[in-house]
Amino acid sequence: MNITPSLVRTLSILGQRGAFGAALTELAAQNEKIVALSADLCNTAGLDRFQKAYPSRLFNVGIAEGNMIGVAAGIADSGYIPFAATFTNFAALRACEQIRHFLGYMQSNVKVVGFGGGFAMEFFGNTHYGIEDIAAIRAIDNLIILSPSDGLSVVKCVEAAADKKAPIYIRLTGVMNMPIVYRSDFDFEIGKAIELKTGSDVVIFASGSVVANAIKAAEILEEESINAALFDLHTIKPLDAKTVIEVSVGKGLIVSVEEHSVCGGIGSAIAETLVSRSDMSPLLRLGANGYRKAGDYSYMIGQSGLEGKQIAEAIKQKLKETR
Repeated sequence: MNITPSLVRTLSILGQRGAFGAALTELAAQNEKIVALSADLCNTAGLDRFQKAYPSRLFNVGIAEGNMIGVAAGIADSGYIPFAATFTNFAALRACEQIRHFLGYMQSNVKVVGFGGGFAMEFFGNTHYGIEDIAAIRAIDNLIILSPSDGLSVVKCVEAAADKKAPIYIRLTGVMNMPIVYRSDFDFEIGKAIELKTGSDVVIFASGSVVANAIKAAEILEEESINAALFDLHTIKPLDAKTVIEVSVGKGLIVSVEEHSVCGGIGSAIAETLVSRSDMSPLLRLGANGYRKAGDYSYMIGQSGLEGKQIAEAIKQKLKETR
């Protein structure tokens, strides 16, 4: 894609699902091997434009997510590059066995796109919230997990996934009119965290749409003379362990911020990376904790303590406790 300020604004308005559809449609024009699959959620997945442009390259398997993964694996093993899209919880939980078998064990070149991650499904409630998907998928060998932070980041993830011959899970979060993290083109590499801010007191690792909230938190902390480093962990697996270790040394506090359960997500991945070291500071894991009453996106984010000011307050409180 030709990255312009106008495109960045458009992707922000579309949200991550719309950005995914736009990116895949453009890539399909360049690569006839790219196909898309939907579990009866073509428009919801942002694939309406893809379907109009390439009707013979979109397969709607109906409400049968496990079957969709099997079909996608067959298509991949025939030399194509399938992107199979459905809600995160239906992909990671309902089709977990098929992902384990075809992507983990057989290593078929399938790109599973889980949209509506975290609390994006708003009033649909806990049956549609995707807050355990990383935990389920991260336990499966041979899978790459990507979690973009904004619209342009989605484009980068989709392009990288199409280029890499490997099974990949792309987790889409947030809603339309989402905050912009990247305002211009940037280097994206699977497995390499991106430094958004330097800092000496605290280091914050965030993924998905709440990266924007972590940026706000870092700004609030800066106003109170707490210097926070911030990294976008767009690749959850394989985790950029080298960077995580290097930038955590000497910090008063290590913080993970994610729109996912505090069990099994990036906080857990960071903890697993640092647990054997004796030179690390305490780790504060911020994320979803339990099933809450349904509401709109901002309400759900607030219930989980993931607003910028809430993140900043939690960090300040933890620093007090550790000093």
